[in-house]
Amino acid sequence: MTLKDRAAIWGYSAGWGLVRLAPESAARATFRKGADFAFRRGAGAQLRKNLARVLAVPTDQVPEELVQRSFRSYARYWREAFRLPAMDQARLARDVDAAVTQQQHLDEPLSQGRGVVIALPHMGNWDLAGVWLVARHGQFTTVAERLKPESMYQKFLAYRESLGFEILPHLSGADEAAGEGPYKVLAQRLREGKVVCLLADRGMSRGSVPVQFFGETARFPLGPAKLAVETGAALVTAHTWYEPVGRPEGRWRAEIGPELDTGDGVEAATGRIAAAFETAIAARPEDWHMLQPLWDIDR
Repeated sequence: MTLKDRAAIWGYSAGWGLVRLAPESAARATFRKGADFAFRRGAGAQLRKNLARVLAVPTDQVPEELVQRSFRSYARYWREAFRLPAMDQARLARDVDAAVTQQQHLDEPLSQGRGVVIALPHMGNWDLAGVWLVARHGQFTTVAERLKPESMYQKFLAYRESLGFEILPHLSGADEAAGEGPYKVLAQRLREGKVVCLLADRGMSRGSVPVQFFGETARFPLGPAKLAVETGAALVTAHTWYEPVGRPEGRWRAEIGPELDTGDGVEAATGRIAAAFETAIAARPEDWHMLQPLWDIDR
């Protein structure tokens, strides 16, 4: 194990072990200072490029205030992630239930015995949405990237399983090409009338398709649409964000979109996912946590 790997493991372990024990005000101040430090150091060059696509402006015209808010939003996600396992999950779910709008788009297909694929962008705090989903509809299934080193992946696995999520590891390369991996399990859960949640705004493998996203070509994973087409499950999008309400931090919010048409195939349905994500991200770009290359021209 490299020194960098050891440092990363130590940092995340300290986060889970210490941040959850700190007073909320102290944790908030610490993470905000960390975000502002990264901003002042000029971190996030790719974030600026991504935001420039959203705003349709040159990179050097992305407002500095927006970049700073983006860093703070991303830091808030990690602070909340570190603290979530120590919180009263049932009480938390009740508190956020009123913040989730358009719930009928999820309730209706489930009441008919159909599974539901929820496609989400890397936006706001999707783990908090998962806590709400577990409390309201029971365990759901998702896929997580297999981080290295393995001990880091196991920490993330234990964290999300402690929240009631069923986590399947994402595979790539030869295993995926051979038809192994999480797909069969995801399809089975949907045929059982359950919920599958998938982050769907960045294609990470050969299992992706080109889409038009903010006027340029990007690659989105085909899994969400393919699962819906092949199992008859409903395909919906959802996104979360932080809504300013005149307090130190905005209130967490979430919205579930209407069922998307999948009748004309996987690629067309994936394009509809991209269009729904465009609307959500354009409305609250600072809460879109995309710090990696996304568009083909940046890869």
